[in-house]
Amino acid sequence: MGALELFLAAEGWGDAARAPLAGDASARRYERLTRGRETAVLMIAPPGEEFKRFLRVDAWLLAQGFSAPQVLAAAPEAGLMLLEDFGDAVLARLMAHQPEDQPALYGAITDFLIALHACPAPDFVAPLNGPALADLVGLVPQWYPCADPAAAADLAPLIAALHAKTEPFSPVMCLRDFHAENVIWLPDRAGPARLGLLDFQDAVAADPAYDLVSALQDARRDVPEAIERQERARYAALRGFDPEGFGASYALLGAQRALRILAIFARLCLAGGKPHYLALMPRVWGYLQRNLAAPSLAPLRHAVAAALVPPSPELLARMERECGQHPMR
Repeated sequence: MGALELFLAAEGWGDAARAPLAGDASARRYERLTRGRETAVLMIAPPGEEFKRFLRVDAWLLAQGFSAPQVLAAAPEAGLMLLEDFGDAVLARLMAHQPEDQPALYGAITDFLIALHACPAPDFVAPLNGPALADLVGLVPQWYPCADPAAAADLAPLIAALHAKTEPFSPVMCLRDFHAENVIWLPDRAGPARLGLLDFQDAVAADPAYDLVSALQDARRDVPEAIERQERARYAALRGFDPEGFGASYALLGAQRALRILAIFARLCLAGGKPHYLALMPRVWGYLQRNLAAPSLAPLRHAVAAALVPPSPELLARMERECGQHPMR
């Protein structure tokens, strides 16, 4: 037997039925295991630091009373983990079937973030400060089609400079890949624990707006602008933040995220052979333009206009023709 089969047998799941669960853009894979009336989630991931980070962040979230999955068993050296199964009530799926529930569910997201940000960030998460935010935008000239590559290379230092000018907010714990497809609704639990959390191994200490903009400017689904405005204002009010200063931080982080996501989606297509990410790029470009409309981001707005090519149907068709033909770099 291989390592996977030995692991499942040792934990009493060797005879369980196995069914794949929807994956993401990472190297991780997930399966649901079923034995009788019991279920668990099997995570298969590359062993190493990311695997260990998942365990550390999971334990921290549970200690604060949040609904991270209980780890039933783990074999870090093999990259295998058995996790509590939260079920299939993914927030994105619930909102697609019942759009009228969106205000309440996004309100629950904001309430969760208020509770999360009331907890001091643990010392084992890395800071996502201005220079780090800028480094992440370095992917743009490498992968996203540019009208002016030299101007595109200037985007990263401009992000760092603008971050240094925004109102300083104390860093908080941010799960980073926080959006409606990574949250499970657990109605039998109370308060912030109603949100079952997934995909948090890349957690960082970052500006308070980071996870809020991640959820409200979701690359995978349209969030009504009225809900985005309401929850952004409600978060700022509950934290006692100046709305204008918080809005400027929110817009900058939203623009930074959009730039990085555009580059990642381009890479997933051109090098990874995954053309379905192209369909998400116009939405992300729309978020980018919305954020760049903030008066404080005028320098970045002009730089993006000079540097990048909008994801027009013609550009996306060209990228699809080149899908999977570029070496990873």
